[in-house]
Amino acid sequence: IEVGFSHLGARMTMARTIKLYKVPDAPQLSGMREMKKADVPRVHFLVSTYLKKFQLHPELSADEIEHWMLPRKDVVYCYVRENEKGEINDVCSFYNLPSTVLGHEKHNQLRAAYSYWNVANTVPLQDLMYDALILAKQRDFDVFNALDVMENESFLKELKFGIGDGFLQYYLYNWKCPKIDPHGIGLVLL
Repeated sequence: IEVGFSHLGARMTMARTIKLYKVPDAPQLSGMREMKKADVPRVHFLVSTYLKKFQLHPELSADEIEHWMLPRKDVVYCYVRENEKGEINDVCSFYNLPSTVLGHEKHNQLRAAYSYWNVANTVPLQDLMYDALILAKQRDFDVFNALDVMENESFLKELKFGIGDGFLQYYLYNWKCPKIDPHGIGLVLL
């Protein structure tokens, strides 16, 4: 709000806004942990299987999943939910896309987390994404953005995401694609 990325709502004070958007200090789902290299085969299976639901989606190898999703500080963050048997059935991820803040006396950067690929098999997607918000806050992100692609529409309103001021348009060179609604797109470009 201080840098103009967002604004106070009608009849809202800063204190009320902070209270409305406050998230807990720790994830709410049991078994959440950072993805490790040993998790790549299972995460590859989960993400690849999930993406096949969508008309437009990438087909990724295990090496590509490792490259694009294995956590790297200040680049990409990926978490898995491991049950008591050691099985991984849920994945959430986000990437860092900071913005420079110009002409502000106190702030020079806005740390923005962008939702990436998220697979919720044993919990509702909304609950998994709530934990993603908490995990991003733990890593000192200022905002969390999510496109209305894949199944993201199912949690945006309930988790109090504000509607952005534009539409994301993909232009795919040398591809012939029909018009696809956002819920049919399983692609997030970095």
